[in-house]
This record gives sequence, C-alpha cells and structure tokens, in this order.
Amino acid sequence: MGHGGAFYLEVRELEEKCFIQEIPDGTVVIGNYKTELYDPAMEKYQPSPQWINLFVFVKDPENKNLLARQYGPQGSFTFTSQSPGEHQICLHLESIRFALFYDGKLAIHLDMQLGEHTNDYAGFAAKDKLTQLHLRLQQLVEQVELIQKEQEYQRWREERF
Repeated sequence: MGHGGAFYLEVRELEEKCFIQEIPDGTVVIGNYKTELYDPAMEKYQPSPQWINLFVFVKDPENKNLLARQYGPQGSFTFTSQSPGEHQICLHLESIRFALFYDGKLAIHLDMQLGEHTNDYAGFAAKDKLTQLHLRLQQLVEQVELIQKEQEYQRWREERF
C-alpha cells in the first residue's frame, strides 16, 4: 500500500474542504477517517456523535464524479481511479438531526492510502472485511460490464450478418 498522506482539517458545519491528490490510474484509494466535535465546556475536541455525517465527493482529472456519498462520523471510504492525474477530494460535515447549537467547530482526521493496481486482486491482504467486500463488488461490476460489452458485440455481429 502506497501512502497518500494524512490530513487534519478543522471545519465548520457545511464548510467544504477540498484538496488535490495525484493518483495513478486503476488504483484503489482508501480514506480512513474520524471526525470530532469541539466541546466548548471541556475546551477540546471529542469524538463526533452519531448524528454527524461526513459527505465525500471525488472528481477525477476529467471532472467526472467517482464518488458522492454520505458516511457516518467515522469509518472509511473507497474509490478506484480510472485515469491518472489530479483528483479532487472534497469533504464536508453535516448534522443530520439538528443544526449545531454552538459555533459547531469540527475536525476531520483523514488518512489516505493508495492501494495496488485493481487487476492485482490477490495482492490485497484481508486488511478489512469491508474493503474486501468493496473489492469483490468492484470485481463483479467489472465482470458484468465485460459480459455486457460481449453481448453488445455479439448482437452487433448478428445484425451485420
């Protein structure tokens, strides 16, 4: 696993933080994160409650959406790059239950890991069952796409003859 870098971001609710990450094509990217909410009474950050959600948006170098999803206050997200170059990764936090009653200072700790090439499925250790599941899904999606392309090609051939 290559390392994409660790980030620490302080944000307000709904404030979007974006950064650029240089990623080769066909690379699985895993972002492990945890979020914290500032507690004014204790004057420090505490782990975010369950009603705080992280929204993740990833755009590839052609400005195509690779990921647009909401996640819980901590966990991991993953996507696969399709073209090499600068990917824009944007994050914002949102309270899903009610507006934050104080000035709502939040922090995001993010650790980006660049996986190996997607075609090297065996190269992935069972680092994380969820990641394994994602990969399995990715594999199935790719297989389905391949079968569809095959079928389209067959159909096209039949039409010609």
